[in-house]
Amino acid sequence: MPAIRHTVVDSPYEPLTLVAVDGVLSRVHMTGQRHRPPEETFGEPDPRPFGEAIRQLDAYFAGELTAFDLPLNLIGTPFQLRVWEQLLRIPYGETRTYGELAEELGSPGASRAVGLANGKNPVSIIVPCHRVIGAGGGLTGYGGGLDRKQRLLAFESGAEAPEALF
Repeated sequence: MPAIRHTVVDSPYEPLTLVAVDGVLSRVHMTGQRHRPPEETFGEPDPRPFGEAIRQLDAYFAGELTAFDLPLNLIGTPFQLRVWEQLLRIPYGETRTYGELAEELGSPGASRAVGLANGKNPVSIIVPCHRVIGAGGGLTGYGGGLDRKQRLLAFESGAEAPEALF
């Protein structure tokens, strides 16, 4: 049976719950997030597996880090894993539409499926699903809420100073 551990850290977007499976980051959940699993699935509280993830999240929120470099244990369907891998390729401060992601995956008609997979991203912020927007450039769906998505995008574009997030 895998060892599942979690810790809760502060962020400008309310507390984040980090979950590790066998010592590898597997999930990052926001408070009130859509598709947030029950807390009893988070395992025992133990901050030890999360030192580097916390360091990188702190640097990101301080405006000092634009790309995470963490091992991840992503659990999903093969299609979801492909979508989440593509999300990791969207540069800091840039966005892609669901349709563009579908095309990049070689499935130009799969923008809805990309949207569903994007919505199930288990490692928010680190796997940057907030960088995906609607075809017309508008903000659409975000498990953490559109307000958080808008703030993350503004932060990454430099329109919102890091201290304004706190």
